[in-house]
Amino acid sequence: MMCHLPEIPAETVPVVRRSLASGWMVLGCALALALGGCVRQRDVVVIKLAHGLDQTHPVHRAMVFFGERLAAKSKGTLRVDLYSGGQLGSERECLELLQIGGLGMTKVSSSVIEGFVPAFRVFGLPYLFRDEVHRWAVLDGPLGHEILESAESVFLRGLCYYDAGTRSFYTTKKAIRTPGDLAGMKIRVQESPMAIAMVRALGGSATPISWGELYTALQQGVVDGAENNPPSLHLSRHYELCKAFTLDEHTAVPDVFIMSLHLWKKLTPEQQGWVQEAARESETFQRSLWAAATEEALAVVAKAGVEIIRPDKAAFKAQVSSMYEEVRKSQPLVGELARRIMEVKP
Repeated sequence: MMCHLPEIPAETVPVVRRSLASGWMVLGCALALALGGCVRQRDVVVIKLAHGLDQTHPVHRAMVFFGERLAAKSKGTLRVDLYSGGQLGSERECLELLQIGGLGMTKVSSSVIEGFVPAFRVFGLPYLFRDEVHRWAVLDGPLGHEILESAESVFLRGLCYYDAGTRSFYTTKKAIRTPGDLAGMKIRVQESPMAIAMVRALGGSATPISWGELYTALQQGVVDGAENNPPSLHLSRHYELCKAFTLDEHTAVPDVFIMSLHLWKKLTPEQQGWVQEAARESETFQRSLWAAATEEALAVVAKAGVEIIRPDKAAFKAQVSSMYEEVRKSQPLVGELARRIMEVKP
């Protein structure tokens, strides 16, 4: 028996974006909607979980762990079916499917949620966290949970934060050693207003491109570089094309493990507890995997001939400092969240 979707007022249904216009995505969405975010097979509820990453990625491995823990806690009455590698669409498309109940769960970068939930924009501010200890004090504390809960206004239930490390620039030709080196360079960014503003503040040309298309874009010279964390540079094999990796660590944008609010509300309180507990356990597991993956990634890309550059971060920080004042004026909610984050003491 299929899980029936709740009725959603017409005015609250999210507008389907341009990315859903392709024939493939329309077909995929129709199939996902037909199947729903969960399927009840006798006494087993099957939850569909999709993401865009490779199966060797720490996030995918954490999701496998989540499914195992959820099955154990529920004595097999809750089962997770995983769809990796963008089988059901990009991060944005998966979020849209969650909103209408066509998918059960996904993982997205908080940068992608910016267009849905304004509070998540705060994580895109460069040099927001003083250090890693401060970052986890915020994300694991009341303020981090408050931001997760704000997603419920658009039918999304935030479960926990996964570690996505810090993001830095990697380039195909000219190495970036100072902010001035970014002048005139086309840098791939996520579909994030904050990421676009940051690259522009540094003098570069921000170019939003989907993750799945980035390797080809780098290869063909559509962009001169990108910005991401070490494991992503490694596992995407972008290091085959980009031979300079500048560890300016401008942002520490977390990943968010998230569930359709429609599905969450269909679960019993006991089932909801199992889901949340399994998510927290997978969060701890993922963070340990991430630390090892980061160390391995830096070693692998360096051995492959990538120059690892450790620049003067103070120069980059000074170049983007004006973003904070601009945000305080134009986005009071984000500005206030940034102020509160800076006041958190571990």
